[in-house]
Amino acid sequence: MYTVSSPYFDPDFDRLSERVHGPTCRVTIDNESLEDCTVIKIDSLNKKGLLLELVQVITDMNLTILKGYISSDAGWFMDVFHVKDERGKKVTEEKVINYLHKWVQAISATRDSRTTKMFGAAAEPSGEPTAIEMTGKDRPGLFSEISAALADLHINIVEAHAWSHNARLACVAYISDQKSADTRIDNNRLAIIEDHLTTVLRATTIGRNTGDEPREQEVKTAGGLPAEREGTITDVERRLHQLMLSVRDFDRPCRRTSSSPMMPLGGSSDSDEDEKQTSVSIESCDEKGYSIVTVQSKDRRRLMFDTVCTLTDMQYVIFHASVDSREGFAFQEYFIRHTDGYALNTESEKERIRKCLEAAIERRVCEGVRVELCATNRVGLLSDITRVLRENGLAVVRADVATRGEKAVNAFYVRDVSGNNVDMEFVKSMKREMGAIDQIAVKINESNIGSRGTSTSPAAGTSRDNRPRFTIADLLKSRIGRFTPNFIPIR
Repeated sequence: MYTVSSPYFDPDFDRLSERVHGPTCRVTIDNESLEDCTVIKIDSLNKKGLLLELVQVITDMNLTILKGYISSDAGWFMDVFHVKDERGKKVTEEKVINYLHKWVQAISATRDSRTTKMFGAAAEPSGEPTAIEMTGKDRPGLFSEISAALADLHINIVEAHAWSHNARLACVAYISDQKSADTRIDNNRLAIIEDHLTTVLRATTIGRNTGDEPREQEVKTAGGLPAEREGTITDVERRLHQLMLSVRDFDRPCRRTSSSPMMPLGGSSDSDEDEKQTSVSIESCDEKGYSIVTVQSKDRRRLMFDTVCTLTDMQYVIFHASVDSREGFAFQEYFIRHTDGYALNTESEKERIRKCLEAAIERRVCEGVRVELCATNRVGLLSDITRVLRENGLAVVRADVATRGEKAVNAFYVRDVSGNNVDMEFVKSMKREMGAIDQIAVKINESNIGSRGTSTSPAAGTSRDNRPRFTIADLLKSRIGRFTPNFIPIR
């Protein structure tokens, strides 16, 4: 008689690849090979989305990627990054090095790439702030109107991040209910909040939608604050990229054709800034079945994160890549295929990638002045501050709001609603006149953060002399009732 038994599985089978190739992940941090930067080498079993996860970790650490070489064929991932810290120095701090080792090994150890589940799911009854996602057509003062709408409902904004690009707005806000002892917001209140915010977002499009255009105004509940890596915002930034993509902020006439001359890496040009604009070209590598995406643009921090994030979210796999930056200009080359295994076949698909990559690079760069404010947090504080900016003719084009204990830390990029360059003398007067009102500390970045590096001084032939001559102090004291009446300007 035959004996039937279950199949035998070697308990060490799962560790076979490690026995053949060595550990599933090796991280080497080299501060000896190069004089001016740190070399990070990563060898690991390849997993879906691994490159983006690693770039996110490096970005979270505020490291700048100067060069990178990536190869992930045959199931094995090999990566080399040349990085500097935020001071432009080598990475020598032991805690930063340990953090990098910890997260790279944790990412590689997971069966699939680590993905935050905070978006697209119902809010969990954890008592944590609830996330609200908003998309819509942008207009001057919209972010201020959103803040005011939440303040009217007695909703506190714990954290918020908003991007504006090409007349589109995307915002992710973490909110709590101040009318209840439990900060968690129940479903009925959420429905009221969503309806109220939707009305604000659709205010400029009522009666204009012909039915042929996709509905771009949307408010929906997501999850809570991310808990996996406390203090990081790259997951939120990835979601902002996705939201902007969903409202087609890339869908506009290009400022240049793909055949326009590109600025050579490290070269010079008589036309200066005009030839340094973002340029994306796509070629075919028929021999290996890849599409080669080449991106040239002005260099900046988080640039590689933005491009890798966009390609990944558009369902493309990066098999090989090289990135390089020199003299303020960046060159990136990606060998990609669609997740179905095919290269780009049609011109329409190639054109869509060009536009999406250009938009991803441009939407983070703000042509405006950075204003930082710190104050004791309360319901309506953000609404009051943004209203002051709006009533002084300044539009918020990007916002990052966070709560640290009892303090609210706000950073805004603002520009003149009339389209003129921001008058720095006027902005400096804000710094002097806002003073210590309600314990507000103001910091203004005098260097314009713009994609074309324009000056923040008034444009030639323009003047703000016709602007009504009221002061920020007068406006604050008269309109913000909770601010202390004792005004002490900073000189």
